[in-house]
Amino acid sequence: MLSPLLQTYNERAKKHSNKAAKALLEIMEEKQSNLSVSVDVTKSKDFLDIIEAVGPHVCLIKTHIDILEDFDTTVIDRLQELSEKHKFLIFEDRKFADIGSTVVLQYSKGIYKIADWAHITNAHAVPGPSIITGLASVGIPKDRGLILLAEMSSKGALTTGSYTEEAVRMARARRDFVIGFIAQHRMEGIGASDTDNIAEEDFLVLAPGVGLDVTGDAMGQQYRTPEQVVFESGCDVIIVGRGIYGKGENVDRGEVLKQAQRYQAAGWEAYKKRVQRT
Repeated sequence: MLSPLLQTYNERAKKHSNKAAKALLEIMEEKQSNLSVSVDVTKSKDFLDIIEAVGPHVCLIKTHIDILEDFDTTVIDRLQELSEKHKFLIFEDRKFADIGSTVVLQYSKGIYKIADWAHITNAHAVPGPSIITGLASVGIPKDRGLILLAEMSSKGALTTGSYTEEAVRMARARRDFVIGFIAQHRMEGIGASDTDNIAEEDFLVLAPGVGLDVTGDAMGQQYRTPEQVVFESGCDVIIVGRGIYGKGENVDRGEVLKQAQRYQAAGWEAYKKRVQRT
């Protein structure tokens, strides 16, 4: 059987039992987009303006809902409307990192009630398997999916070596809920023992730190091109933020649209080049 690296998104969608993973792969194939836009702005108007502009060109919108200074529940209502209108999934980049009983509350309660609207969320592996158990108890009944942080794109990140291997082992034990990783390259087979069945292993890899025009910033972020991320490293989804909307203030929808189309095209070309290697 072909490696997931060489299979089409549609072929891979047919194998996934998790509904969030299946839906994401199907959207990617239908829209010919592996672009996720990370909407990291602090005003609701800018947040929604950016999403309205990029919506037709993305498979996934990544949010940090807790940085909105003027948040209220109408923002979620509008976000869900745009998700339906433009056919993209919502990924709340919450990076849960606490014990199981605490993340259950963080995921389902409070003012954000993330599990009610985010198709996908993510978590650090630091607390161990209990964090997956806790999140799964909320997410599985709602057909949600979880991404684990296996690698990060910032300079000096500690998510390497044995940490990455253990994150993959944790995911391998909960394939019903863990659908992939934040990472810089493919994870199949990482940390596997002789007794692990990895023949059918297929984790989605979402890669941050993607840019067409810059290679880094003053905060230690490191950027790679869609070609490097998708074709060379085998990642599935490119995550782009400031490269599309700049500072995110007083958004110029026309320019945001132009950049979204540019990244969509670059990501899709890299994907086509990858699967055509067979």
